[in-house]
This record gives sequence, C-alpha cells and structure tokens, in this order.
Amino acid sequence: MTWYLVRRTGQAVAVVIGVMILTFILLHMEPGSVARAVLGLKATPARVAIFDDTYGLNKPLYAQFAIYLNQLFHGNFGISYQVQQPVSTLIAQALPRDALLVGLSTVLALIIGVPTGIYQAVHHNELVDDVVSGTWFTLYSAPDFLEAFLLIALLCVQFHIFEPNFPGGITSVAGILTNWRALVLPVLVLSINSVANFSQYARSTAIQVLASDYIRTARAKGLPRRLVLRRHVLRNSLLPVITLLGLSLPGIVAGAVIAESIFNFPGMGLLFWRSALAHDFPVMLGATLIIGVATVIGNLLADIAYAVLDPRIRYGNS
Repeated sequence: MTWYLVRRTGQAVAVVIGVMILTFILLHMEPGSVARAVLGLKATPARVAIFDDTYGLNKPLYAQFAIYLNQLFHGNFGISYQVQQPVSTLIAQALPRDALLVGLSTVLALIIGVPTGIYQAVHHNELVDDVVSGTWFTLYSAPDFLEAFLLIALLCVQFHIFEPNFPGGITSVAGILTNWRALVLPVLVLSINSVANFSQYARSTAIQVLASDYIRTARAKGLPRRLVLRRHVLRNSLLPVITLLGLSLPGIVAGAVIAESIFNFPGMGLLFWRSALAHDFPVMLGATLIIGVATVIGNLLADIAYAVLDPRIRYGNS
C-alpha cells in the first residue's frame, strides 16, 4: 500500500506538471495581442510595448515559461492584468465559495443518486426502474446552460420563488449562506448531471450484489431485507460511486464555470470566465493549476477510499 501511494503521488505530480505546460502553451497560442485585449484596441504602440515589457510578453515562449516557473517556486502566481491584484489573492477569495457550491451540489447528488440507484436495483426491470432511468438520462443529456435557463424561467420568472442572480458584493462564505435562496439554483444545476452518474453506477453495482451468493445466504438466514440492503448492498454499491466521485470532479468544475457565469456566483468558475474574456493569462493559469491539483488529489483520495472499503484489493501487487 505504501509503494502504491508513492507511485500514485509521483504520477499525480507528473500530471499536474503536464497540465501546467499544456495550458501555458495553449493560452499563449491564442491569436491576437494580449496587450490590446487588456488595454483596448485604441491603445498606442508605446503603451502596448510598455505592457509587453512589464509582463515579459515580448520574450520567447520558453523564457516566459521559465519566468512563470520561477514565480511558482516562490509561491507567486503572478499579477492579474485586468484588476492589478495578485492572482493568489483572487483565488484565495474565490476558492472557499467555490468549494461550498461544489461541495453542496456533490453531497446533494450523492444523497439523491445512491439511494435512487439501489431502489432501481431492487425494482430491476419494473416500470419504475425504466421511468427513473429515462428521467435521469434525459436530464443528464441536457446542457447545463439549458437547465439553468429553464429553472430561471420556471422558478424565478413564473413563480418568483428564487432569485435569478446572486447578489453582488458578497465576499465571504457566511454572506453566501445568508443569501441561501440565491444558492439553490446553482446547486441544483450542478447536482442534476452528477445524480444521473451516481444513481446509474450504484444501480449497476447493486444489481450484481443482489444476485451474489452471500446475499442469498443472508436472506436464507432470515436477515431482514432492510438490514441486507444497508449492511451489504449499500456498502458495496458505494465502491464505484467513490471512484466516480474523484473522476467526475473535472466535469463538476466545468459545470461550475457555466452555472456561476449564469447565476453570477462569486466563485472560481466566474473568476475563470471573466479572466478568459479579458485574456487575463495569469488568472487563467493559476485557476487551471488549482483545478488540476484538486482533480489529482480527488482521484488519489478516491483510490485510497476504494482500498479502505474493499480490503480484498491489493494495490501493492498491482
């Protein structure tokens, strides 16, 4: 197990470095002038030259990357072109809010998805199983922005239950929780696709578990159905869901970019969206690096949790 963790940690570091290099190259391959995108099309050549010299944009790409690596080693993510603030400060402000949004949506998806999947497995090949599967797959297939607009049209415009946009000027998690009504719709949008994934994976595993010999033995011994489901089926159904949880983190974060942009939620997604529109490379690089690290850590924790839940797995020999 120790050697497995060391090997997986090395792979995680390599993945993060690869993501950082690839993102840096792709961003700097964008057509057009960054200086004119930030300063405006009417900026004079002298101002453009000063901007490029200040941020090292007039240097070769490898030299710019070397400067960026040196900044990272000193804990410096750079300065935002747009707002002239340290990128680390902007990320530190947005990350707790984003963690709250993604955390709430993931917990809600698990609470709904796993029991729903087990319920479908118990009623396998019945009408209720087909109806629930069809419903979740329909919602899963719909784009996030379409679901967001439909919820706004129904719950905000038609019935005036929730607010369509998050109030501006909120800088703390406590402020977000105070305005919890504006938090409901972003959480719902991010939860919908995850519920479909979690429920169907839990359903498939639960069907296999219900057909296994030890479940038949437990039933033959007279164990109550509820106890069998809770003690055996639920625990084994969580194994693929936990693995999927780590792998689904990039998709959840990508959905957060869309949801936060539509609902004006002050998180990492909105920060990344605005920086992309403004060609603010330091913010985009910093946000991508944080998201990449979070994704790798999520996958690693999922692997560890999988080993804890299923002691039969021997990672040391794999």
